[in-house]
Amino acid sequence: MDVRQLEYFLAVVDHGGVNRAATALHLAQPSLSQALRSLERDLGSDLFHRIGRRVVLTGAGHALVGPAREAVRGLDLARSAVEAAQGLRRGRVDVATLPTQAIQPLTGLVSGFTALHPEMSVSVRVALTARDAVDMVRTGACELGVVATAGPLPEAGVRVRPLVRQAFVLLAPRDGPFREGEPVPAERLAGRRLIVGQQGSGMRRFVDDLVADGLEAHIAVETEDRLSVLPLVLAGSGLAVVTDAWRDLAERAGALVLDLVPTGHLDVALISRRGPLTAGAEAFAAHAVG
Repeated sequence: MDVRQLEYFLAVVDHGGVNRAATALHLAQPSLSQALRSLERDLGSDLFHRIGRRVVLTGAGHALVGPAREAVRGLDLARSAVEAAQGLRRGRVDVATLPTQAIQPLTGLVSGFTALHPEMSVSVRVALTARDAVDMVRTGACELGVVATAGPLPEAGVRVRPLVRQAFVLLAPRDGPFREGEPVPAERLAGRRLIVGQQGSGMRRFVDDLVADGLEAHIAVETEDRLSVLPLVLAGSGLAVVTDAWRDLAERAGALVLDLVPTGHLDVALISRRGPLTAGAEAFAAHAVG
């Protein structure tokens, strides 16, 4: 058993299948499958149930995930220590994030970090909920995460560093019912067609709270793909409540971004593992909160 086999095993776990993992690793699928079989022979146990083209972790596979992440992360830390002694020149930082925070503040953070360290690369992995992102960081799938919550994030096995606060705003088409620059009272959303995210998202919770307070709104579209919200608004499918992380992108695309009265907000934080970080992750964290 060697670390590369463990990296291949974790790639299959993280990407949800052999074919996707092979693509991400730039490796031929038969070569990856052979490496997994070799790892299983070394361990004396099957790690996956093969169901057609699908693979599902066995009990032994589940037991290996945590130790494998620790072994791979340990090697990363060893490499990072050598690189840090020579100056931060190359390497990769893995960041888990929610779709909205991938727009901002993460875009600005990555841009600034790579300008300071042009030979470093950043790998961004998207999580659907803040809990998913926390789990990815806590278990070692990513060293860092950028998450947003309504209120302080419980420090469940991760270190939390506050970044920014994002207010909720309304996205509307320019030929819609509202004028540019005028705040929109929440009650004026009554009877309007709304585009919302999936249950558990901050934008969905804000709308659900308005409905609970008596707003009679029509949910026209519910989407798990938050990146589809802006095109849907521009196409006239409805209005959307999002955070002001969308402001620059939405205005450049031609949508109105209007303040809501009253509004709510999300607290955005950088999270990291409580243990040692690679030099690249430490530098990214310092840039983010500096």
